[in-house]
Amino acid sequence: MNLASAFAASAQKRMDKIAMYWGESEFTYRSLFGHALAVARQLTGQFGVQPGDRVALWLRNRPEFVPALFGILNTGAVVVPINNFLKPDEVNYILQDAGINVIVSDAELGAHFPALSAARPQLKLLKVEDFAAAGATEPERLSVNGRSEGDLAVIIYTSGTTGRPKGAMLSHGNLLHNVESCRLILETVEGDRLAVLLPLFHSYMLTVGLLLPLLVGGSLVLVKSLNQPHHILQEICQRQATILPAIPQFYRTLTHANIPALPFRVCVSGAAPLPVQVLKDFESKFKIPLIEGYGLSEASPVVTKNPLRGAHKPGSIGKPVPNVEVSIQDDEGRQLDTGEIGEICVRGGNVMLGYWNQPEETAKAIRNGWLLTGDIGYRDADGYYFITDRKKDMLLVNGINVYPREIEEVIYQFPGVKEAAVVGVPDARKGEQPMAFVVATEGATIEEKALLQFLKGKLADYKLPKRVVAIAALPRNATGKVLKTSLRELSSKA
Repeated sequence: MNLASAFAASAQKRMDKIAMYWGESEFTYRSLFGHALAVARQLTGQFGVQPGDRVALWLRNRPEFVPALFGILNTGAVVVPINNFLKPDEVNYILQDAGINVIVSDAELGAHFPALSAARPQLKLLKVEDFAAAGATEPERLSVNGRSEGDLAVIIYTSGTTGRPKGAMLSHGNLLHNVESCRLILETVEGDRLAVLLPLFHSYMLTVGLLLPLLVGGSLVLVKSLNQPHHILQEICQRQATILPAIPQFYRTLTHANIPALPFRVCVSGAAPLPVQVLKDFESKFKIPLIEGYGLSEASPVVTKNPLRGAHKPGSIGKPVPNVEVSIQDDEGRQLDTGEIGEICVRGGNVMLGYWNQPEETAKAIRNGWLLTGDIGYRDADGYYFITDRKKDMLLVNGINVYPREIEEVIYQFPGVKEAAVVGVPDARKGEQPMAFVVATEGATIEEKALLQFLKGKLADYKLPKRVVAIAALPRNATGKVLKTSLRELSSKA
């Protein structure tokens, strides 16, 4: 079994059922499966894609994402979803690192192709606008590409503490395992419709928003009006979505909006900590379970969820999802008892194969079969897990991980910068935003506007510092380490 054959089997059971809604458009399983086969034929015939090749998928949320994903998988190649907010320099790094020669994109993002191919001349572009021209293949028989559960299926690039993203290698089995865990914990059935408004390049939406509904025979409501917030709910309600995965900020907005009722049977919060008050206000107003969970790309990504039935504890990330083990360990790998604080570690069929081309980083991340998450927490007497501290220095901007080191590395490229440090500052709308502190080389002056303009061309917009503050020297401890706690205090006064 692999992801392509699992989708083929699901599609063949229900060819004429609506698999996806997009505004006023509807797509059947027959249509999506047929187009996926046509994309696979294009990739192999015109682009020479072979099993094991890495193919980039650089798309905003749009219907073609689904046949593009399964089309790549049907060839036996590996899908590398790329964050559509990234700038060409950031995309280039991923293309080079993963050895990608084919990128699937659209006309808008494809406009950056000349900049990408200048750095990688062998790169070829398949635009989704050309899918329709190729026509769909009638899915008469089961399409099997010969890949097994242990084979690499997807590489998800995560923000790296070292300043460069790392490619988490997820096998077909990893993702199928996590889909099944999510099916059980959310009690997902054919009649469910998943509302998809978060980006599909994100590991959470790839698994829960796309793979889960399509492999169980449900539907996804792909929200079209993301640039018109007042229309988002209209779309979701019109299509009677039953499950909503979203980030805490969205639930906060819903609690304050003039909306009397919602169609969902369950709502799921992820990507950032859910404030207890938001949880209480939401459930009090709508009488719908809002369950918080936890995950990371390296675990395909879902690790824990508060149970749908029974107690869900405010402030807790819940219990391990079915067929996944979680433990709290100390630095030596000893498992700690109830109430003791240590590192949250994960073991199960959802844990990645490792980091692409980074055996040293893989060895640091996986110890005796346990994935070390870098998150600190504890387990209570009822088996519920709580996070007490996040990964060192990591920021969460609109639910997306941002590592200060990555921003700092780019700031150092600006003329006149001697030292740089980035910290997170609270933001009511985005959760957090980066703030940069810079020290100029002797005789130089750093203009905030000029530096921000420089960064704008090299970093995704959500990574851009809210402010740049010039200071005489970075605060350091006795060993020379930058004291980011002092900078956070300074940021509140700046």
